[in-house]
Amino acid sequence: MMERRPTLSRRALLGGLAATGAAVLLPSPAARAQQGPILTRTIPSSGEKLPVVGLGSWITFNVGDDVVSRDACTEVIRDFFAAGGGMIDSSPMYGSSQAVIGYGLAKLGMPSGLFSADKVWISSGARGPEQIEESRSLWGVPRFDLLQVHNLRAWEAHLETLFAMKADGRLRYVGITTSDGRRHAEIEEVMASRPIDFVQATYNVVDREIERRILPLAQERGIAVIVNRPFQEGALIDEVADHPLPDWAAEIGCANWAQFLLKFIVAHPAVTCAIPATSSVDHVRENMGAAYGILPDAAMRKRMIAYVEAL
Repeated sequence: MMERRPTLSRRALLGGLAATGAAVLLPSPAARAQQGPILTRTIPSSGEKLPVVGLGSWITFNVGDDVVSRDACTEVIRDFFAAGGGMIDSSPMYGSSQAVIGYGLAKLGMPSGLFSADKVWISSGARGPEQIEESRSLWGVPRFDLLQVHNLRAWEAHLETLFAMKADGRLRYVGITTSDGRRHAEIEEVMASRPIDFVQATYNVVDREIERRILPLAQERGIAVIVNRPFQEGALIDEVADHPLPDWAAEIGCANWAQFLLKFIVAHPAVTCAIPATSSVDHVRENMGAAYGILPDAAMRKRMIAYVEAL
């Protein structure tokens, strides 16, 4: 999902941070070494480790055939992997994003740390395999790590396809998604009745509805959780940008609001990975800074909620 709005609003944010003397980008390699290795979470169904911050592509990578814009997205991907990133998420719904990801991966020589996550999004179950193959070709990968049924569209037929692919070794993980905050009851039904590996839903410091049932059910069923829209498509960043970052944010290594908001999310014990989207190198460096250092405990997370709600 798209997570950053136009550059002007971010300039306002950076200006506010500059006034407090806060650093805004990912720490240097030396500083990151002092913070320790990148933070990871275990995928319950396999035991595989995954970095807690990934990269979304909704809107931000939908740049068509423009070479300058494609090269800019490639630099975002380059810095994402340089900072230890793994999961990149896309969908056939996202316009040219899949092709732009494929362009960047090819230009970078297919980075070894890639965890490729895509979706099937078509009303015809019979045409799902065709769409999946087209997506795979656009990415230029031999197979996807994760395929998800996007917004539960024709989910029964598509899950049958995905489970068969997994059984044949043509896919590693199967998941479902919701990106509009609706159909949570149906999401819970699938989680409770199907052996899926991942669920993707919206969650952030002000959108916490999935704490009631989806996150506990994920823990109970051993399902990994991907969080989309961590910044409410940029609206949350805009809302907090004119307010100072609390002094105590430094206790968990937050140098900017993006890291504050992301660390709140990935600190939840049920969350595996958050996938903010951006087409800015500076922003991807900020985001990846949240994958290092200390995560807030339960008491700190309550304090973070209270601070944001009081703004």
